[in-house]
Amino acid sequence: MMTIPITRIDPTLPLPTYHTDGAAGFDLTIRTDATIAPGTTTLVPANIIVAIPAGHALILAARSSLWKRGLVLANGIGVIDEDFRGPHDEIGLLLRNVSSEPVTVHRGDRLAQALLMPVVRAEWREQERSTIAAENRGGFGSTGN
Repeated sequence: MMTIPITRIDPTLPLPTYHTDGAAGFDLTIRTDATIAPGTTTLVPANIIVAIPAGHALILAARSSLWKRGLVLANGIGVIDEDFRGPHDEIGLLLRNVSSEPVTVHRGDRLAQALLMPVVRAEWREQERSTIAAENRGGFGSTGN
């Protein structure tokens, strides 16, 4: 377990929480109400600024129930780098309404989750294509139906 500095923009909303002992991600609570028109995308504030430890990142993912509202995270997942921690760097959720009706979300709703993940950085050593692998697997989508 790590202890990580965090700031809530609105201290009346709860800190992020792991809702079960086995949960990989902690739920994020939104800070404002918003109505998202069909086919549009809205940035909704998640109420926290996190001092992500060196060598780590936060990965934002939809909670499994988000689709029931007709919403998805517009960018699929979000990556919050360790240096996104300034006094105005509140984490936000980019929500896309994929339904045919307006969707309203409310202050205090838990719409996404975040996972604290270690990051391994690579140093690239370029080489000829023929020396990377001995056989060709068949390209994109070639491992089955």
